[in-house]
Amino acid sequence: MISASNICLSYGKRTIFKNVNIKFTPGNCYGLIGANGAGKSTFLKILAGDSDADKGEVSIGKGLRLAVLRQDQFAFDEETVFNTVVMGHKRLYEVMVERDAIYSKGEFTEEDGVRSGELEAEFSDMNGYEVESEAAVLLNGLGIPEELRQKKMKELEGGDKVRVLLAQALFGNPDVLLLDEPTNNLDLKSIQWLEEFLSRFQNTVIVVSHDRHFLNQACTHIADIDFGSIRTYVGNYDFWYEASQMVLKQKQDANKKASDKAAELKDFIARFSSNASKAKQATSRKRLLEKLDIEELPVSSRKYPFVVFKPERSCGDIILEVKGLCKTIDGVKVLNNFNMTVNKGEKIALVGASSLSKTTLLQILAGDIEPDSGTFRWGLTITNTYFPKENSAYFANDLNLIEWLCQYPPHEGESFARGFLGRMLFSGDEATKMTSVLSGGEKVRCMLARMMLTNANVLMLDEPTNHLDLESITALNNSLINFSEVILFTSHDHKFVSTVANRIIELTPGGVIDRVMSFDEYLESADINVLREELCSDSAKLKL
Repeated sequence: MISASNICLSYGKRTIFKNVNIKFTPGNCYGLIGANGAGKSTFLKILAGDSDADKGEVSIGKGLRLAVLRQDQFAFDEETVFNTVVMGHKRLYEVMVERDAIYSKGEFTEEDGVRSGELEAEFSDMNGYEVESEAAVLLNGLGIPEELRQKKMKELEGGDKVRVLLAQALFGNPDVLLLDEPTNNLDLKSIQWLEEFLSRFQNTVIVVSHDRHFLNQACTHIADIDFGSIRTYVGNYDFWYEASQMVLKQKQDANKKASDKAAELKDFIARFSSNASKAKQATSRKRLLEKLDIEELPVSSRKYPFVVFKPERSCGDIILEVKGLCKTIDGVKVLNNFNMTVNKGEKIALVGASSLSKTTLLQILAGDIEPDSGTFRWGLTITNTYFPKENSAYFANDLNLIEWLCQYPPHEGESFARGFLGRMLFSGDEATKMTSVLSGGEKVRCMLARMMLTNANVLMLDEPTNHLDLESITALNNSLINFSEVILFTSHDHKFVSTVANRIIELTPGGVIDRVMSFDEYLESADINVLREELCSDSAKLKL
């Protein structure tokens, strides 16, 4: 068990936590949620001992081992992938290194014999003989192939490093597991594996995630950070949402009832307090008024941006025709004879293990890069707008947000820009913030505002939920569900894809699978699983 008692934390005049008391018990997975800036990652750091609160303490049961998903991708650059994983269990790794050092000696002394016996006993108690098989299971489940496991971490790509660090946190059956955004950089298959792993995990898990489907699948409890405190709900994310909305409505209804009663009493007192025949009744009502409890509801840190895409015109019969697109990047053929015809009302999710293939396709369609061969044609009635996964080029000039938005049509001036930015949660002084200090989530909201101004009838979005909090994801998700025209998008957010897409195009190494169906139907289709395996098999034979 891990608990926090009377945790207080402030940054200047801003209170993050005020007398937070919470216990996390074994056998449960707690989803730690809250708006951006509410203190989710900070609270995890306090629990891990990596950061100090102004007041209060954290208690962990005696002898319990705590594991944390580390965010520093360069901390283990000189270690092999295998060693990095095993280092998740610090004592086990120390015993393994000392044991191997003794056995590698040319001469084996009596003292070495005694020490090796002690180490073997401790190694066995910690299930050390299962090290290789456990590390292999974790790495395989998270998509790290066998050929990478003896490479040094510095030889891996950033996404693979994150997966190895996640395997490190999961290794050795820790008693308390702290995970901050564990699904980042994972494909849907790896996310599903992690969901199943955590559902079988018998100890305590506390996880921060913006993936609603993951929170629904993995969590037994939700710990909600809001109003400077943390409140625990039994159940998954969807249950929390329903329960929290119900609690809020009950408070609002009770307040309204009390306010209406207070207004009625005040009116009577004002009318009859000077009337001798009604004076006693007026006095009685004054006493009732004093007893009325009208709770001042605190202001929630949760805010939903107003995301609405309004196409200026409907799409015509010809929307997009793609024929024979090919593209090779750094010697790797990421698109090979890709063909696609887009029809009215289609909301197409591009899926598959290679994020580079999906991003490259959208970049070509947006006109950002040229294909090596092949053609594509947009219909005459089509206006498209593009949300890139990497947006830093759009913020290269250090402008304030009003100036930044005014760069883009319809160029209607400062007051219009202020109003539009306000809808995206940049009100008051926030609208004059410089682009150089924007967070990842703030940049995404700016890019969405830019897209909305185009009134396009085709939206192209590459991982738009990255960096957004749950409230912004919900607002964007609902806007795309309600959008009447055409969408092409990529996302690792299961719920986002399953609620928006009506056509799935999977880019595999061996070819393309294209089906008009929902995402959940696609995942459950045995025929598609067989076809995927056949395509991958054909691709492997061609390489040989």
